[in-house]
Amino acid sequence: MTASSPASSSAPDRELVLTRIVAAPADKLFKCWTTPELLPKWFCPPPWTVSHAEMDVRSGGSSVIVMQGPNGEEVPNPGIYLEVVPNKRLVFTDAFTSAWVPGGKPFMVGDITFEDLGDGTTRYTAIARHWSVEDRQAHEQMGFHEGWGVAADQMEALAKTL
Repeated sequence: MTASSPASSSAPDRELVLTRIVAAPADKLFKCWTTPELLPKWFCPPPWTVSHAEMDVRSGGSSVIVMQGPNGEEVPNPGIYLEVVPNKRLVFTDAFTSAWVPGGKPFMVGDITFEDLGDGTTRYTAIARHWSVEDRQAHEQMGFHEGWGVAADQMEALAKTL
């Protein structure tokens, strides 16, 4: 592993981690994460949905994913991709928006890795790194493990159809 790998984290008290062995190849999982038309099919646990997604998937590229709640509330999530390694890794943050413009209050850095296990399965790891322990606790209380787990199940089901 390199120095920038997920295992080298220096602030575990500010991280939430989901790791799964997913019965789909890494390239299909990466496609789920990087194709705007696919996000509404898996990204949010019901009753939430993705109502809009724009993605410029490259290091320095921006994205905005708008999640819509059951009562019509919308939560826009603008951000920037910090690192993109096709079929292996995506790192993004809400600390910046388009053109490296600082966002509002930064909440997290997402670090998603796809480790091809060679048998049609992938070790999928999603790490949410937060600026503070309080932000991590808030994300955990919002249902990180359950919500991101449901989303991973939905992503796996979708990836099997691609």
